[in-house]
Amino acid sequence: MKSSSAEPRLIIGITGASGAIYGVRLLQLLRETPVRTHLVLSPAALITLAQETRFKQADVEALADVVHPYNDIGAACASGSFRTLGMVVAPCSVKTLAEIATGVTPNLLSRAADVVLKERRRLVLMLRETPLHLGHIRNMAAVTEAGGVLYPPVPAFYTHPGSLEDMVDHTLGRMLDLFDIDPGVVRRWTGQRQRPAIL
Repeated sequence: MKSSSAEPRLIIGITGASGAIYGVRLLQLLRETPVRTHLVLSPAALITLAQETRFKQADVEALADVVHPYNDIGAACASGSFRTLGMVVAPCSVKTLAEIATGVTPNLLSRAADVVLKERRRLVLMLRETPLHLGHIRNMAAVTEAGGVLYPPVPAFYTHPGSLEDMVDHTLGRMLDLFDIDPGVVRRWTGQRQRPAIL
């Protein structure tokens, strides 16, 4: 366990969108860094975790340095005076996207994201939805205009991933580049490889 006074801090939100493994694996990767994680799980996230993974709520919470209840709007990360690097929502549902885009934040997860935006810190939303209708796109634009970053977990194939785990790690590693955090899982592009001529 990292020291309680360790800095920097990063807020991690996990919602009920498909792709719960992104949030779980993100917490695992950050345990190997000096970053202190503050976790907020939505009730729907628990349903998705049960459907998509073998992780229980207690397993996921044990990966975080601090866990905040979803409805605790008095938590430390609900205030701008609580200093953080920012926040990642992985995965991010369109419901949470809409709350953040409109500033209607009835729970700690969307409230913490709103605080990150107002304090001009980095907010990254790993939005998991497809196809998108116009309302989704307008909410994405609103968050972007407010300073947030939309980062759909789109896999890279130039790395020739050998497993689903490779794809998840590369995506999360590239996302963490936005915070200047390098967990050492990205196979970085070094230039186009020479291909044999096609006869």
